[in-house]
Amino acid sequence: MATPQILRYAAFTTDPRGGNPAGVVLDAGGLTDAEMQRIAADVDYAETAFVTGTVGGATAIRYFSPIAEVPFCGHATIATAVAIAERDGVGEIRFATPVGEIPIVTDADPTAATGAAGGIRAAFTSVEPAIEPLDGAALSQILAMTSLSEAQLDASHPPRVAFAGNRHPVVVVADADVFDSFTFSPVVARSLMDVEGWTGTITMLHVLAPGEYEARNIFPVGRITEDPATGSAAASLGGYLRALGLVEAPARVVVHQGRHVGRQSLLAVDIPVTGGITVSGVAVAIPD
Repeated sequence: MATPQILRYAAFTTDPRGGNPAGVVLDAGGLTDAEMQRIAADVDYAETAFVTGTVGGATAIRYFSPIAEVPFCGHATIATAVAIAERDGVGEIRFATPVGEIPIVTDADPTAATGAAGGIRAAFTSVEPAIEPLDGAALSQILAMTSLSEAQLDASHPPRVAFAGNRHPVVVVADADVFDSFTFSPVVARSLMDVEGWTGTITMLHVLAPGEYEARNIFPVGRITEDPATGSAAASLGGYLRALGLVEAPARVVVHQGRHVGRQSLLAVDIPVTGGITVSGVAVAIPD
């Protein structure tokens, strides 16, 4: 079988030089797991999404990083939904993902920059979120890896593991300069994530203002160490904030991400009183 067309999009931005790049393969039904993994490694983005057919009327989709299949990927979901909307028109679509069915709404975004791939915004609603304690030993390893101390954390946002498709440890740093300047070992991070079964990112946050956060998401895969925009982490953050009573739902928060890796991104997170968290953003095609 000939290799299907591989599309490239930047998600959570109107600028193809920003956001989080994702590969998108819309006709992957004939590909084997090994072929999808090879394509993802060749594309060498954080994730590549593969549309493999339909399941019960929903669009079946799988996600591969350069090194392994992952259960869910928010930015590749946004990118794929925009790619489909550009071809079939905006509206509602359902993705059958390895973690469950994800409803998505696409619409023309009136705030998008002129000519930005038609200005299409996509919003996905996550599976039911959940939080759990962050093991003290795992937190100690995160702090040692980043040369942070517990005293430098934001006491109003306690460390937890949050889930909305992937499990993300959430650690909130109080001081902006400390947040900007921490470094980490990708090798140590990868080992810790593998041991803990964290298929998402290690989500490091700083509170900019009420309802406004900046994120640095540690995600060592191949040449990537920090993720520029992480939709699943944003959804997990929404669940975390609701579960800990840090927002009064319904609420919207915004997440800025990618500044530290030169690909600025903006994610909107809508938190209902109950149910899944909705994450939205624009995606644009990356020119060849």
